[in-house]
Amino acid sequence: MPSVVSVESEAVFTGDQREWLREELIRTARADSRITAAALTGSAAIGAEDRWSDIDLALALAVDADREDVFADWTARMYHEHGAVHHLDVTRGSTLYRVFLLASTLQVDLAFWRAAEFGAIAPTFQLLFGTATDRPFTPTPTASELIGMGWLYALHARSSIKRGRVWQAEYVISGVRDQVLALLCLRHGMPAVQGRGIDLLSIDSTAPLVGALVCSLDVNELRRAFGLVGKALLAEIEQVDAGLATRLTGPLTELMS
Repeated sequence: MPSVVSVESEAVFTGDQREWLREELIRTARADSRITAAALTGSAAIGAEDRWSDIDLALALAVDADREDVFADWTARMYHEHGAVHHLDVTRGSTLYRVFLLASTLQVDLAFWRAAEFGAIAPTFQLLFGTATDRPFTPTPTASELIGMGWLYALHARSSIKRGRVWQAEYVISGVRDQVLALLCLRHGMPAVQGRGIDLLSIDSTAPLVGALVCSLDVNELRRAFGLVGKALLAEIEQVDAGLATRLTGPLTELMS
């Protein structure tokens, strides 16, 4: 039985360890009467797993299951049997995503769903047992939303630089750049969330943004990077809505001046 807790000299999980743990968790779910269905999610669900992929499982809870007891039992199992060292909770509606970090650096995401809501919210969903409901996929961000976040970050970039808050300035300038990259992904049909599609873009399309990386906290460097990323934002807005780009050119140019 492979152990997912590596020896001291090798604190990195292997593919075999990941596969063993995933199958063990699936067996545990099948044997737990409080779990009515389970699904693979993430890259493994679509055959896109690589050396560094994590484990993603979605679990449906029976109507009469005590949710807190289920959470506690599965959490204790991850710590006592599988080498978890910490976990993070993310909630979306009534669904709890409990994300574990193992000593081997393997990430394990367990999503606990109410049975009536259990179903695919993205193409990365492979039902293992039980039944799933038909659900609308989680919408991708719209170009309008990304543009709005872009100019909002730009406003704060200007004020942060003026106030001498150089770390905040670096943060929000990077925020502008992230919106531009997401707009590029959206335009080229790539995933536009969490940076997943950026490395699928052509080098030519991302080249203008390389210079927009902030290289130091010097005020002149912050202004330089802000100027480049602001121009890139306007160029992407032009691709979406020429009229909007015309209206935003004056205010954005003023922010970058």
